[in-house]
Order: sequence, then structure tokens, then C-alpha cells
Amino acid sequence: MTVIGWIQILLYCAVVVALVKPLGWYMTRVFNGERTFLSPVLRPLERGIYWIGGVDERREQHWLTYTVAMLLFHVGGFFIIYGLMRLQALLPFNPAGQSAVAEDLSFNTAISFITNTNWQNYGGESTLSYLVQMLGLTHQNFLSAATGIALAVALIRGFSRASMRTIGNFWVDVTRCTLYVLLPICVVYALFLVSQGMPQTLGDYVEATTLEGAKQTIAIGPVASQIAIKMLGTNGGGFFNANAAHPFENPTALSNFVQMISIFVLGAALTNVFGRMVGNQRQGWAILAVMGVLFISGVAITYWAEASGTTALQALGLSGGNMEGKEVRFGIVASSLFAVVTTAASCGAVNAMHDSFTALGGMIPLINMQLGEIIVGGVGAGLYGMLLFVILAIFVAGLMVGRTPEYVGKKIEAREVKMAMLAILVLPLMYLGWTAVAVVLPSAVASMANAGPHGFTEVLYAYTSSTGNNGSAFAGLTGNTFFYNLTLAVSMFVGRFFMIVPAMAIAGSLAEKKTHPPSAGTLPTTGGLFVGLVVGVILIIGGLTFFPALALGPIVEHLAGNANTLF
Repeated sequence: MTVIGWIQILLYCAVVVALVKPLGWYMTRVFNGERTFLSPVLRPLERGIYWIGGVDERREQHWLTYTVAMLLFHVGGFFIIYGLMRLQALLPFNPAGQSAVAEDLSFNTAISFITNTNWQNYGGESTLSYLVQMLGLTHQNFLSAATGIALAVALIRGFSRASMRTIGNFWVDVTRCTLYVLLPICVVYALFLVSQGMPQTLGDYVEATTLEGAKQTIAIGPVASQIAIKMLGTNGGGFFNANAAHPFENPTALSNFVQMISIFVLGAALTNVFGRMVGNQRQGWAILAVMGVLFISGVAITYWAEASGTTALQALGLSGGNMEGKEVRFGIVASSLFAVVTTAASCGAVNAMHDSFTALGGMIPLINMQLGEIIVGGVGAGLYGMLLFVILAIFVAGLMVGRTPEYVGKKIEAREVKMAMLAILVLPLMYLGWTAVAVVLPSAVASMANAGPHGFTEVLYAYTSSTGNNGSAFAGLTGNTFFYNLTLAVSMFVGRFFMIVPAMAIAGSLAEKKTHPPSAGTLPTTGGLFVGLVVGVILIIGGLTFFPALALGPIVEHLAGNANTLF
């Protein structure tokens, strides 16, 4: 580890924190229906969308109606993506002449993109046409990200409202998020990426002649427009197979830094939205502090592990750290930081191969996902996931002092605790259960490139990533088989929607409750004690439900000398 490396990490954290308050202020105005500087341009368009869709923006929805609307919205998205992939060979904007995508892979990909997972069992440049990339994937990147933010805002309304049966209007929230937040930022963002050397064209693939005289096809396309929302919306699905390690998806050190900023910025700003809507910004800063403690701890361990290298590397006289699987233009620190950022934020984009990380360095991304990706998390999903842990922490505190737990004026009772536990426990059920099946089923074992603990980690990582709606791959696992396409799709669907429904039930329950003023026995929820309590509860629950699986993979591999990371 170096001073320059730590300066990069601290600069990154400083920029993210500096953007939290202004973005939080802006998004609060957007979701409260207040005027913004973009209203003169976008408000007529917003009204037009409501008129076409038959939406009454003044009519709010019960939590159940809100949730059903969200589910039906995603059913439509599934059929759009599936249909585009199956009919790809007949559709325009297909300069490479890509054929129709297989049924099981189309099913997996459609589920992947409607759940904001963007797990990819294919290489984008060798499988999909420009039309599918734009109309199918980029389009859904916007809508799945907007859905996550809308759901977080709905849960915030549950905490901020009193004696009400509604939590907002799903159609209005998604429209406003897309029009006022995601689209304006992505237009500017895409232009910046083009300035860094990222392609944005509908032209044919380029034929080049190598120094040896051989012909090489260089894939290009409408890349910048997809990468902008891929990062900002914490989607992660790459235009190219190599994802953010590809020079056309991540051309420079500056583009790499800005992409990492964009992964975190909206999720972090939503903590400020929470504070503003409940009437106390310190509540939002306390939640961000919990996220920060976990994030800095993960970065420190990963950076140390990768900078220290492995015993196998040191035996070869390579003492500069572990550069295997990393881009030279980014190096160890930017690769380690990116790995922690993308798995903490449910993004899934990668600028290095996690399969080539050291055992402990690869363990931190796995832990981030197994905690539910609440360390900032996916846009919206991270906040409502963190609030579930806050509810449990408040419940534990109430048990210790023998009184009904309260949070921001709302009593936390049995219904909220049960729903929170249901949402959290469904995650290990998916990734531990499917991993157990995959490591004993012969056809699934055949997809593993490595034996032993490293191969086990490859499988565990795949199901953890899909269940957590992250989408990053550990690599070394052949996922494009019927078994993995089907089971990973099930994991993605359950990990997304079986967590959303209990969260929305909590939102509806809280919105109907009265607000109680704090009393002498109320636990302060804006200071260091609260931050420590929530961090402790997260780690305890993680230790009881998630971490036992880790002992069979990365930790065993580390004790064995990390030998498998070289092959």
C-alpha cells in the first residue's frame, strides 16, 4: 500500500460525500413534486406522459396497489427484452448479423435486466445487435434503476407520513425519476465518456489489419449511452464481454474515476433524501456513516490483500503485489477500489477479474453482496435494504431496555420486524441453497474451471451475485448452460422481488401509524452509539446467516497459500 493509493481512496470518498447534499436536495424536490430548474422544459413532457398513460398524478396508491403496479410494469419489461432477443435476426440495426438468442439465455437475460442485476451469460459484442442493446437493455437500465429509487422513496414516505393509507403513485415516481434525475445526468455523462474516447455510433464494426498482416474485427456501437446509465443506475451490464476492463468501456484513468463516482452518487444521496423527508438531515448522515464504516473497512482489507500479493507470487520473486487479472492503466489501488465499490453498490461492473484477486481480496466483494449490498447499495435498493437492518437494530435496542422500539417517531412493532427478517433471510436461502445443489450435480460441476475451495467460491459467488442483483462474475464458471441460466434467473427474481414486497408492506404499515414525539427513553438515532449498534447488528446477522459459507471458500484458500489464484 502507498500514500498515493490512499490519497486516491480518500479523494474518491470526499467527492462522493460532497455530492450527497446537493443531489439529496434536488431529488427531494423532484419526488415532492416541487419546481426545479428543469421544470420549464420537462414539466410539459411529464404531463404528456401522464395523459398518454391515463395516469392521474394527484391520485396516490395504497402500498399493495403500488407494489402490484411495479410488478406488472416489470412483466411488460420482461416480454420486451425476451421478444427482442428471440427476434433479433429479423430486426434492424444488426450490422454484425447476430442470430436469434437461445430461449434459456433470452429468459435469463430478460430476468437479469428487469431485476437491475445485469448478469450476463454472453459476450455483448458477439451476441447482441445494436437494437437489442439500445431498445432492450439500455431502456431497461433506466426503468429498473428508476424503480429502485421509487421504491426507496415510497419506504421513506412510510417513515415520514402519519395516519395515511397511501405511499405515493408508482407511475408518477418512476416518470419523475427517469425524466428529472436519470436522463439529464446521463446526457451530460455520455458526452463526457465520448470525450474520453468511448464509441457512440450506429456504424458497422471496423475491419483492421494487424502488424502481422492478419484481419481483425473491432466491435463498436452505441456504447457511451449504455455505459452512462449502466454506471449511474448501478446496473453493471457491459456492452462488451470484458465490461469496464475493456478500453472502449473505460478508456482512461479519469473515466474510471468518474464511473466509480457515478456508481455511488445517487445511492449515497438518497440517505440525504431520507433525512430531509423525515425532517432531520442528521438521520440521513447517520445511515451514511454506517455505510461508510463498512465501506472503508472493506476497501482497506482488499487493498492490503492485493498490494501484499500471495505467497506463490512472492516465491516467484514478484513482490509488487498481485497484478494478475488487472489492467495496467488502473493498477492495484483503482482495481481494488472499483471491486469494493461495484459490489457494495449492487452495480456488477468490473474493471478487473475478481477470480484473479487474492483469497482475502476476493472475499470482501463476496461479503459485500452477502450483506444484501446495503453499503450504499443499488440505487434505491441499498437504502431500503439498509433501513431493514435499521429496523432490526432498533428492535434489538428496544429488547435491551425493555420498551417498544421507536425510529423517527414511529413505533417498530412485530409486523415490521417480521417483514424485515423475511426480506433478509430470503437471500441466503437462494444463494446457499442453489450453491449446495450446483456443487453436487454433475452437469453443474462440469461448468467449474477450478476444483477445491476456489471452484466452490466461483459457484457461491455466482449465486450470491445473482441473488443480490449485483451481476458481477467471479469468472472461471461457464454459466451459459440450461441449469445455470434457469437457476440464476430464479435467484435474481427472488432476490429482487421477494425483498421488495416485504419492504413495501413495511412502508404501508408505517404510513398508517401516528408519529410519536421523542421521550426520555427514546434511543438517539443520530450519533455514534446508533451507528455502532447498526454496524454490529449487520455483522452479527451476517455472521449467523452468511459467513459460514465463506469458510469453505476464500478463507480455506487463503490458509492454503492462495495457490489457485494463479491458475
